[in-house]
Amino acid sequence: MQAGKHNGHQEHVASYYAATRNDNQQWPELSGELNADVCIIGGGFTGLNTAINLAQAGYKVALLEANRIGWGASGRNGGQLIRGIGHDTGQFARWIGEQGVRELDLMGLEAVQLVRERIEHFNIDCDLTWGYCDLATRQRHLAGFEEEAAHLASLGYQHEIKLVPREEIHSVVGSDRYIGGMIDMGSGHLHPLNLALGEARAAASLGVALFEQSRVAHIDYGDRVQITTAHGRVCSDYLVIGCNAYLNDLNPELGGRVLPAGSYILATEVLEKRLRQRLLPQNMAVCDQNVALDYYRLSADGRLLFGGACNYSGRDPRDIKAFMQPKLQRVFPELADVAIEFQWGGMIGIGANRLPQIGRLQDHPNVFYAQAYSGHGLNATHMAAKLVAEAIKGESRGFDLFSSVPHMTFPGGPALRSPLLALGMLWHRMKDLM
Repeated sequence: MQAGKHNGHQEHVASYYAATRNDNQQWPELSGELNADVCIIGGGFTGLNTAINLAQAGYKVALLEANRIGWGASGRNGGQLIRGIGHDTGQFARWIGEQGVRELDLMGLEAVQLVRERIEHFNIDCDLTWGYCDLATRQRHLAGFEEEAAHLASLGYQHEIKLVPREEIHSVVGSDRYIGGMIDMGSGHLHPLNLALGEARAAASLGVALFEQSRVAHIDYGDRVQITTAHGRVCSDYLVIGCNAYLNDLNPELGGRVLPAGSYILATEVLEKRLRQRLLPQNMAVCDQNVALDYYRLSADGRLLFGGACNYSGRDPRDIKAFMQPKLQRVFPELADVAIEFQWGGMIGIGANRLPQIGRLQDHPNVFYAQAYSGHGLNATHMAAKLVAEAIKGESRGFDLFSSVPHMTFPGGPALRSPLLALGMLWHRMKDLM
């Protein structure tokens, strides 16, 4: 969700997901005064699932979305539901101990199960398909897969993990670009916008008051928080901020910890069955291990959805298709003449240490936040929502683990953050080539 600067009425971006959404139900704009136990800013996975969890516990909840439900990353992402939260979680042992690190890793596995349970409980139609493969382009990636497989076994991971040697990689992906992989049958892919819309209906059925086109203009902090929009105001005991990369200037303290980075996706025309089976024989979602990574999968109706090319400059490419198509053809040269029917992008939120930022404002302990999912948002948002709801209810073990890890504020405001990140990513891209 965007917050802060007013950009007028906005619909979902013109993506494949918007064109194939299950419904286009519109929720009202906030008008007048409303009292609630909890007000949530942001109509993505973080906000929706926090609302569901609290409503199930009997709280009166109001949710404000600046544009449409699922307008931001929740409704635009690659749809890859992948285990794990954070990157290199061992680095956080100095603050939470080795047992705390293990608990983080276990929550990264539980997060996928939370999504599965949400879909099953509310019977959400979002094309959930199991099967995912990490792909290697360097020998060090293969060594990393062996370490990860052993680590998952030590955590008691219940799903099939299989290392795929080079001679068998074409059983997963029909490209000569890769030298091996690691299959995970406990991860998969889905239609993210339909998941978000289904979760909105679930929240409404539990009594959550949902409002779209209700951009927050101002927050008055205190024992009772007052959240003001153009035409209304919510007064609540608790506030949850779940805006991620679209926070803008609503809360500079939180915004300074997140670097928005652009990611882009192409959707081809519907492909013939024989071609689909050659490209992705097992219908898995896949992703390589490079910093400027490629990720792709088949849609339920047989298109290739190809994403990646994180843009850290703060500026979107003028022509997403022209920007992305060479990357697609590098993986699948045979798709050079295939029509591209959809092209879109959006912002993901990245933190300096790549761990989701889950906590409460130091000066306002009744204000909670979750952000900076660093590309793992589909599952991590659901875990963050669980932890924030638990903290509001007074059950805070997992919440306290996350909030114990410090997060750096990037210097210089938005004008400097993007160039700094671009320089850092250039260095990592150079390392990818080594």
